[in-house]
Amino acid sequence: MIETHPPHPTLPLDIPQLRRIAQKLRRHMLTMAAGKGQGYIGQGLGVADIMAALYFHEMKYDPHNPAWEDRDRFILSTGHYSIALWAALVEIGVLPEDELTQYGADGSRLEMSTLDATPGVEMTGGSLGHGLGQGVGMALGLRLAKKISRVFVELSDGELQEGSTWEAAMAAAHFKLDHLVAIIDCNGIQADGPMVLNMEPIAEKWRAFGWRTNEIDGNDITQIVGALHAARSATGQPNAIVARTVPGKGVPCIERCEKAHFLNLTHIDWNVAQRELEAQHE
Repeated sequence: MIETHPPHPTLPLDIPQLRRIAQKLRRHMLTMAAGKGQGYIGQGLGVADIMAALYFHEMKYDPHNPAWEDRDRFILSTGHYSIALWAALVEIGVLPEDELTQYGADGSRLEMSTLDATPGVEMTGGSLGHGLGQGVGMALGLRLAKKISRVFVELSDGELQEGSTWEAAMAAAHFKLDHLVAIIDCNGIQADGPMVLNMEPIAEKWRAFGWRTNEIDGNDITQIVGALHAARSATGQPNAIVARTVPGKGVPCIERCEKAHFLNLTHIDWNVAQRELEAQHE
């Protein structure tokens, strides 16, 4: 049996607790976006449930020692989703909450794309298409070191347009990396609006590449936890979770934005967004 959480007495959390954590993560993200006046808030809100399930239920992770050798690895391949990672690292205790208002500021550790100099970050993000390849390398390295740690890689449907992603997918299947889990955030958008290329059927593509694949509602924590549990029992194949998410999930005024890739103050009243978020959980 793979250990699924670190030596931390409060983990793993149950489903109602995870829903409350996801709400806190969304609240942290609104604080960051409002402080800067802009940000990749749509994507962050969309993956909040996934981040809650990973950091507070599934991953073997020590918040007091984010460089712990036996930790599970989480790679945020879409580095511009950093707003979601910063929220999770603050909530789990790796980063201080008072640093949230520094999101995107000059000299801040909380850049709009991830930097591996920030505690808890495995990979510098920016250009897409590199995360899965790095995840494959980490998984191979852990196998050679005889570690039971797992590697989780978040990537996006837009990123599936990068050929390097599929090269990495082929390698993972070839090496039977069953301790590797790819979580594909399928939100249907990229920089200027809807997806340019039609990547469907996404789940069938991953199966064809030799991955054990599960397609879920990426905003349903029960389904997320179930898919992560199922991935634990897989042997001989890497695992893909195709997660269908809603950009801006939990904040209706952002969910309704036609171009939710990057929002600034001219597109949204942050006070309205905050009220809408809290109203979802009254």
